[in-house]
Amino acid sequence: MSIFWQKTLNIGTIIRQLVPAQPCVLCGSMGHSGLWCKACDAAMPRLALPRCPVCAHPGPGGEVCGQCLKNPPLFDRTIAVFSYQFPVDRLIQSLKYHEQLALGRVFAEKLKACTEPNDLPDCVIPMPLHPSRLKNRGFNQARLIAAPLAKSLHRPLLDHACHRVRDTPSQTSLPWPERSKNMRGAFSCEMDLSGMRVALVDDVLTTGASLNALADAVKKQGAIEIDAWVVARTVRD
Repeated sequence: MSIFWQKTLNIGTIIRQLVPAQPCVLCGSMGHSGLWCKACDAAMPRLALPRCPVCAHPGPGGEVCGQCLKNPPLFDRTIAVFSYQFPVDRLIQSLKYHEQLALGRVFAEKLKACTEPNDLPDCVIPMPLHPSRLKNRGFNQARLIAAPLAKSLHRPLLDHACHRVRDTPSQTSLPWPERSKNMRGAFSCEMDLSGMRVALVDDVLTTGASLNALADAVKKQGAIEIDAWVVARTVRD
């Protein structure tokens, strides 16, 4: 290792030691590893491999799954970090409903680690919230993830390109078969995206109905390739 890199690593270690230790949000142990400690990070329910390249659902051989063959989504590829189970589900709920906003940046870091530096989209679009829901919540959790992610990847964040035009019932309150119908026509896109590769960012992918509806709006504006980037993916039994 060169002297330059040795000095750089030493400086980084010194800085981490000067920053006050903070408790892990999961186990409470004190440390300098961020919101959760290295031990808890190693125990996180990362999504199993291999996966369907379209929807990221774990499956044998990494082939396109039967669900995507039967009903191909309008997005082309999915990147997901975790399986949506404890404690990731609680962390995402803490971001959305308990204003633990710092989690957005941590989730962005985890997503960035799963991207391919030589195969990046042209822009990043967060899942929009309806204005009434945004007013009640005060923030859009998808944007809190997408903004630092786009910045770290040096890609434009098009957070005003798409809008939620229907205030639909919460997807979590509906049976899975009803979710696609609930999202029809829920989004509009007013920006010309002709010839662009787009990454849509959201917190959780379950049936994919929300992302599919947003992908439909984006594709109608000329996007030629659409990725779905999510923190966690629900795994079907």
